[in-house]
Amino acid sequence: MTSQTTAIGIDIGGTGIKGGLVDLSSGELISERVKLPTPAGGKPADIVETTKAIVARLAAEDPTAPVGVCFPAIVKHGFTMSAANVSKKWIGLNAEELFETGLGRSIHFVNDADAAGYAESQFGAAKDKAGLIILTTLGTGIGSALIYNGVLIPNAELGHLEIDGADAESRASYAAKEREELTWERWAKRLQRYYSHVEFLFTPDLFIVGGGVSKNYQEFMPLLDLKTPMVPAVHRNNAGILGAAALARPGAA
Repeated sequence: MTSQTTAIGIDIGGTGIKGGLVDLSSGELISERVKLPTPAGGKPADIVETTKAIVARLAAEDPTAPVGVCFPAIVKHGFTMSAANVSKKWIGLNAEELFETGLGRSIHFVNDADAAGYAESQFGAAKDKAGLIILTTLGTGIGSALIYNGVLIPNAELGHLEIDGADAESRASYAAKEREELTWERWAKRLQRYYSHVEFLFTPDLFIVGGGVSKNYQEFMPLLDLKTPMVPAVHRNNAGILGAAALARPGAA
C-alpha cells in the first residue's frame, strides 16, 4: 500500500502509548497495535523517545506513511496548553516541533478527544452524518469533540463547563460514578443534567458517547431524556489511533 491510503496513528495517554498503521479507506488497523508503557513522570523527552520507538516499528511496514499524534492536552498551533496525567513540563511547550525533531519527520498533532471524534466522523457513528455532532468520552474526566459537517472544531473542553457550581466532569464522569459508588440510575441523573445543559448551549444533531463505559450504554442511555439522538461510539480503544492517522492525511480537516 502507498502512503496515499495509509497513515500511522499514535495515541499518547497517561499510562500507555499505542500506535498502529491505518487503512484510511476502511478505518481498519493493518498492522499489529503496538503499545508501550508511558514513561514514569510523563516527561517530554521520555515520551518522545517512546513514541519514536513505536513509529520506527510501524514505519518499517510503510516508510512513507504520514504520522498523526494525539495527546491529552489542549493543542493550539502545535503548543500543548495543558497536561492531563503527564508532566506539567508540557504546559506551554511547542510539542509538535519537539516531536518532529525527535522523530525526524513532520507530523499532525492533535488533542486526544478531538482525534476520537474525528475517527467517529470518518469511520464510525458519525460517518456521513451532517450537522453538528458532539462526541463525549466518559472516563477519568469528560473529553469532548465537536464535528460540524465533517470538519473538526478543535479544543472543545466541555467537561469543564460549570454546572451547579462545579466542573461538570467532577460530578458526571465515570470516575465520579466509581468514586462515589453511584448506581446507574443516580449517575444517569447527573448525566441528564450535563447533557441537557450541553444540548441547550449547542443544539446538536447527534451525541456520541465514548470511553470504556460506552460498552455498557444500555445501562444508562435509556434513562436519559433528550431531544438529541444519542448513540454509543463505534471505536473505543482504537479511536485515538484512527483519528490521529486520518488527520495526518493531506487535506484532512
